Amino acid sequence: MQKKTAVLFSGQGAQVVGMGKDLCAAYPAAARLFEQADNILGYSLSNIAFEGPIEELTQTSVCQPALYVHGLACLAVLRERLPSFTFDAAAGLSLGEFTAHAAAGTFGFEAGLRLVDKRAKAMQWACEKTQGAMAAIIGGDESRVRDLAAAADVDVANLNSPGQIVLSGDSARIALAVSLAKDFGARKAIQLPVAGAFHSRLMESAYIEVQAALETTPIQVPTVPVVCNVDAMSVTDAATIRRSLADQVTGSVCWSQSVDYLLDHLHITDFVEFGPGGVLAGFVGRIRKGTPIVSIADCASLEDAINFLAGT
Repeated sequence: MQKKTAVLFSGQGAQVVGMGKDLCAAYPAAARLFEQADNILGYSLSNIAFEGPIEELTQTSVCQPALYVHGLACLAVLRERLPSFTFDAAAGLSLGEFTAHAAAGTFGFEAGLRLVDKRAKAMQWACEKTQGAMAAIIGGDESRVRDLAAAADVDVANLNSPGQIVLSGDSARIALAVSLAKDFGARKAIQLPVAGAFHSRLMESAYIEVQAALETTPIQVPTVPVVCNVDAMSVTDAATIRRSLADQVTGSVCWSQSVDYLLDHLHITDFVEFGPGGVLAGFVGRIRKGTPIVSIADCASLEDAINFLAGT
């Protein structure tokens, strides 16, 4: 079988203090991107990413741009070390879908960062103006979890992997969903430490802002297929890309289905994850056990990835 590689990019929640610091110290390609981001945003994103505090980095308005820049910095460093590296498809979890499009050339680094900055601020504002929450439903059948969501009047936010579905909505209704979860066949339900109800109807104001920002963002045909969260299929034309990136603000992140699409329709054989924590590698392992995947977040993991990609 011909080897085909997909690149994956982290979503909000993966951020850690120190992200990118050692890469910037060792590689000018990474340092340039963080410096450029500081200039574009008008504040020191690099200092918050490198030094914290975690409370500031975790703010939606900060962590989304930080993860975008960090993901592309990791990719730039890999290309510096391994000039022959190419990839055949891209995808990202929630915010990571924007990073995937930047990696695939749908828009440039600066245009993408400005778009992500607007998205992040709009989503933080929506969180502050609503009383929202999210909960992970573990060990439940998808159809029963959807029934649970309907019973509690909340939304299905993330289908992360078999047996892990995240619900999102009004805080009181999420608390109700958690209390009812075992009645609907779930093993357990855990309320998540998040700022609000992402990927739910409570993000409607952010959806409007992101949709407007996308209309003024130049969109090119991606150089490789980019799999969108809401439809779990590749998007190529500008209208569909704009629609899918806006829709995911209030719509479900179909991550499990996206990975299935990459494997079964695009015939991807291995994955490289860019971002802290290895969250996506964990999901991929649960979606399709044994799938080759390596994660890059810092200098140490970069070396492991180079060995992986070289077949050693």
